[in-house]
Amino acid sequence: MTASESLGTTTASTCAPETAHDTHLFKIDGYSLYRGLGVGECINSATFAVGGHEWCLCLHPDGDNEEFEEWVSVFVELKTKNAEVRALYDLRIVDRTTRPPQPVYRPPNPSGIVPRVFDTLDGEMSVWGHTNFLRKSEIEKYLMDDTLLIECSLTVINFKQANMNAVVQVPPSDLLDNLGKFLEATEGADVFFKVKEEVFPAHKFILATRSPVFRAELYGPMRNQHRYSTVTIEDMQPSVFRRLLHFIYTDSLPPMDDLHDDEYEEMLRNLLVAADRYAIERMKLMCESKLCESLRVETVATTLGLADQHHCSQLKDACIEFINSSNRMNDVVASKGYEHLKRACPTIFIDIWEKAAKSRKI
Repeated sequence: MTASESLGTTTASTCAPETAHDTHLFKIDGYSLYRGLGVGECINSATFAVGGHEWCLCLHPDGDNEEFEEWVSVFVELKTKNAEVRALYDLRIVDRTTRPPQPVYRPPNPSGIVPRVFDTLDGEMSVWGHTNFLRKSEIEKYLMDDTLLIECSLTVINFKQANMNAVVQVPPSDLLDNLGKFLEATEGADVFFKVKEEVFPAHKFILATRSPVFRAELYGPMRNQHRYSTVTIEDMQPSVFRRLLHFIYTDSLPPMDDLHDDEYEEMLRNLLVAADRYAIERMKLMCESKLCESLRVETVATTLGLADQHHCSQLKDACIEFINSSNRMNDVVASKGYEHLKRACPTIFIDIWEKAAKSRKI
């Protein structure tokens, strides 16, 4: 994405409910005097306010209707006229013998999960509660001094109008793209590297940021005191150094589609050596990974020697596993890199034999 491209914005809106909560205690003294009041007859609490609406509790000592005349019925009633309110309620008996008083009985309460709609436009929908709150025969054990205490927790739910929010779309970082523009640019360059017959301009601060070795060479005690300096790189091909700089400036390996198999592997090995030389660990591991993916009988011995020399443990293990698998040893022995491996890394054959022995035991 270029700087000139428009990112635009994404719009969003939020709808969040507001809740108001309160608890009301309904104390009924001389409860025994209400026995036999009659089916459908009720005792009402005082009116109380929750969420900007008026409410009361209704208790039927002899049940709300004849079907439930053996039960005590308790309901929550919305008293505000011409209103429709969503609410959660919880009704329970309180044991006053404890300090502080504790709820000791709570009937099944579906309202604890699903809000109920109290609607005074429809009289039958203005009341919610429990027809079978508690059997009349069980009420005695909850009376103290002939007094019953009912507790109601009520939560009123109001919905606010959705608010429009502007969500700004943040573009991905273009830091590496910007740094990559300085690759091979003479503008601002303050160091030049001579590799064979080629000269590469670079920027000290970028190199020092990416490599502790370059940091020591360019800013350490032995650094060149001149404003512009030229550094000669020995034992490296220009094509390798060019790709090394590419990684330093872009944090990625350059495309190598133009290289054939042998050239590709050789370039990866050279880049691994360069990454190890300048302590660029991420680049070194990337080269290891790609070499693991391109192991071949003809070159695995050479790659194994390189892995052992530059302490690439994962690549080394991959090479040994490749050699030991499917009886490839005879083909590896016939390869050009095998003789060099015997001379340069003779102890590595101990690792090969040990791993082969372990795999046979398994």
